[in-house]
Amino acid sequence: MASSGLDLPRGGSLSDSAPKAHYNHSVEQIRLSEPRKTVRLTFTDGRVYEGPVGTPLQGFMRAAVDGAGTPPLAALVDGVMRELSWKVSRDSDVRPIGPTDSEGIRIYTRSLSFLLVAVTLELFPGARLIIDHSVPFGGYYCRVVGRGAFTDEELGQIEGRMRELVEADAPIPCEDVPLDEVRDWFREQGMPHKADLLAEASPWDVVRMYELGPLRDTFFGPMASSCGPLKRFGLSQYHDGFILRFPRRERPTELAPEEDYRPLWEVFQEHVRWLELLSVYDAHTVNEAVASGRMREVVLISEALHELRIGEIARAIALRPPAERHLVLISGPSSAGKTTFSKRLAIQLLAQGLRPYPVAMDDYFLPRSEMQARGLSDFDDISAVDLPLLHRHMGALLAGETVHLPRFDFRTGRRQDGMALRLTPGAVVLIEGLHALNPEFLPREMGEHAFRIYVSALTQLKLDDHVRLPSTDTRLVRRVVRDVAFRGYNPESTLKMWSSVRRGEKRNVFPYQGRADVMFNSALAYEWSVLRPLVEPLLLQVRHPRLRLEAQRVLNEICWFRPYPQDEVPATSILREFTGGGTLKDYFPDPLERAVRRRG
Repeated sequence: MASSGLDLPRGGSLSDSAPKAHYNHSVEQIRLSEPRKTVRLTFTDGRVYEGPVGTPLQGFMRAAVDGAGTPPLAALVDGVMRELSWKVSRDSDVRPIGPTDSEGIRIYTRSLSFLLVAVTLELFPGARLIIDHSVPFGGYYCRVVGRGAFTDEELGQIEGRMRELVEADAPIPCEDVPLDEVRDWFREQGMPHKADLLAEASPWDVVRMYELGPLRDTFFGPMASSCGPLKRFGLSQYHDGFILRFPRRERPTELAPEEDYRPLWEVFQEHVRWLELLSVYDAHTVNEAVASGRMREVVLISEALHELRIGEIARAIALRPPAERHLVLISGPSSAGKTTFSKRLAIQLLAQGLRPYPVAMDDYFLPRSEMQARGLSDFDDISAVDLPLLHRHMGALLAGETVHLPRFDFRTGRRQDGMALRLTPGAVVLIEGLHALNPEFLPREMGEHAFRIYVSALTQLKLDDHVRLPSTDTRLVRRVVRDVAFRGYNPESTLKMWSSVRRGEKRNVFPYQGRADVMFNSALAYEWSVLRPLVEPLLLQVRHPRLRLEAQRVLNEICWFRPYPQDEVPATSILREFTGGGTLKDYFPDPLERAVRRRG
């Protein structure tokens, strides 16, 4: 029987639900009233502001927020993300969202990109602008197609016009348009890929379209309601394009100094070549490969390119003098695929005639009980690693002694006895973990001649020319799937930990990536299609209001990719580290046994 919405005792009547005197007293206080003409917003600090029904959030923000700080870009209204153009119709609780919030900085960079595209279209209508990839100091690398690269003078014109619109606080109006109309609009504008993507994959019947100058477009996420808050940015030449610089979340009022990120640049250029070989460039072309039956080819070529690159790295190690190849350090952020990479590298080193053995830093975590006793709660901090034990074991291994390696069980939080290992002369120890490039990880004399590798999902496909998906979200999706399958964490636990994981990476991993001799991009062009059917039901389980917001954000990204069965993923793929079903999970090469067999 459908509920009436009243909370009544089982088997009781309305008259039984409360004392009669209290009920009569309540009736006496009730009177007929006119509809209210005002609404109240209660801010997190307890302040209450009142205004006419239908007032945009922007009006409340201007009244409530000190103009001296960074202005809000959106707000959480009763736990739901709202743009500042949203009209308030009822009393609500509200929390402003600014550039120091994770979603706030996304709105900032998305809106700034929109401003850049609008001004480029206004000043150089024949140029096709591509927003390619992020840069480590805060910004996006951009390039133009259909004409030569912008000159310094032309970049100056673009930046000057952008600043004019910011100073004028030019509005960015929006409207919800039926999907069919939007599809036809993009076809008329010569953007069939975007039209097809929206028509085939959009989970909504309407699309929010934004306007600024000659630009009318959707950017697949919430935007600022005007240009005024977008004060901090810059444009600077780089290679054949330019960088749109913007502040980082940690320091929203300043631009970080520019750096030459040449090793990363080479990875990005390699990624462009790989996409050309695969004939996939964005979400639409991935979906097209799924629909046409060509996805198997995309998977096989993607894996072949990974194997080719791993082989090149193995060859570079083999060519080093023997004294400088006994130790290989492999680092990267969470869910980069370091473990599988290290084992695939080991196989390639075997093919080079070397004798490798992978050692996982994770197996040297302190037992969970000891971490609690020390007041530690973050596995992604180097303090969680039993460095003295690691140093003793590595010293003994390199001296030719037998060592009993530990194995860490994430489900129980305890270390167990692992395999016994003794290396023959000339063997290569591969150590992988978050902190492997940190100077504190090994004593200086032990790590002086180590070969260092940085592994991460460094690239991600774009939804269109202007909207890129964060590579960080690739790792988050991988981790959600893996943690449920292998580490005993539910999706809410993973999402709850993720902000701490990210802080740890910024503190303990990213600062040391420049120490790497080579970088390996573990991203796969097809992986979001494979991960979608695995992660969607997990993220839909999230109920905590704040975590639900993050889960929905990721769902709104991955929904643009057609699902593809994981059965087609090779058993040695890095993706199998997260989905399961791989053949490398329990693979541990034994250099001693191989040496004995060769002598026989």
